Amino acid sequence: MWWIDAMCERHIQTAQQAGEFDNLPGAGKPLQLDDDSAVPEDLRTGYRLLKNAGYLPPELALRKDALTLHDLLANTLPESEAHENLCRRLCLLELNLQQKGMSTDFLHG
Repeated sequence: MWWIDAMCERHIQTAQQAGEFDNLPGAGKPLQLDDDSAVPEDLRTGYRLLKNAGYLPPELALRKDALTLHDLLANTLPESEAHENLCRRLCLLELNLQQKGMSTDFLHG
C-alpha cells in the first residue's frame, strides 16, 4: 500500500471512530449511480439518449468482449483449435485494453 493510501485510510478510520460518518443524509439508502451531475449540461441529453439506446463507450465494449471471450475460453477443451483461436483473440484484446490504459485484472482474478 502506498504511504498516501495508508494515511488516507488512517484518517478515515479516525473519523469513523469519532462518529463523523454517523447520521449522514441518505444513510442506509442505496446510492444513485446514474447521477449525471459530472456531465456538462449541454452534453447530458446526448449522453442520456446514448445510454438509453444501449450504447457503450468503446473501452467498455472492449471490456465486455474480453469477458465474453474469457467465459468462452473457460468452456472449451484446451486441446481444441477453437481454444487456441479464442486464446489468441483474448490476448490481442487484452493488449488493446492495456494500450488504452485500462486494467485487465478482471481477466485474471
